[in-house]
Amino acid sequence: MEHRKAPAHYYIVNLPTASNNTASIAQARKLVELPKTEANIDRIKVSKVAADLVAYCEALAKEDPLLTPVPASENPFREKKIFCAIL
Repeated sequence: MEHRKAPAHYYIVNLPTASNNTASIAQARKLVELPKTEANIDRIKVSKVAADLVAYCEALAKEDPLLTPVPASENPFREKKIFCAIL
């Protein structure tokens, strides 16, 4: 069986190029910068955030129409009463 050489363009595609190296360097820099960026983020304890969220919800509960329904007289979406006109 005779072995044939691959066409020349096959070798060119697989060789690393300057743009591939530049892209991989940029990607590596991003990978290194990410932990540095995350380390600089101010952290708040979950217990404090949860307490703040509960206080916020309780403060706005009076204005929430799903928790305290709108009076029927003020509700524009209430069902209209239909009277039977045929008797």
